[in-house]
Amino acid sequence: VQLEESGGGLVQPGGSLTLSCVVSGFDYSTYHMRWFRQAPGKKEREKVAAITGTGDLWDIADSVKGRFTISVDNAKNTVYLQMNNLNSEDTGVYYCNALHNVFPNYWGQGTQVTVSS
Repeated sequence: VQLEESGGGLVQPGGSLTLSCVVSGFDYSTYHMRWFRQAPGKKEREKVAAITGTGDLWDIADSVKGRFTISVDNAKNTVYLQMNNLNSEDTGVYYCNALHNVFPNYWGQGTQVTVSS
């Protein structure tokens, strides 16, 4: 079982990034796939977006609504987080998570996003 994030990096304020989470080792179609972030110095992770494994329902946190979009490509077993108009408050480690109310939940290792000029 693996959730492998990629796509993070250094970006200037106002810029864009697309994060990818490649899923392998389990059938995520009945899971909720979610993106969390953890800001520097904070212990808690903030949920920023969620989508059903089938891609038919999704939710975006108010803090990023209008700037972030979540999507899933089942042909590639990949969940995406498109992030636009980034600012310094978006800096942090972004994690992919697979949530199920019966089966085990899974986390990726995270990808660093730094927004700075």
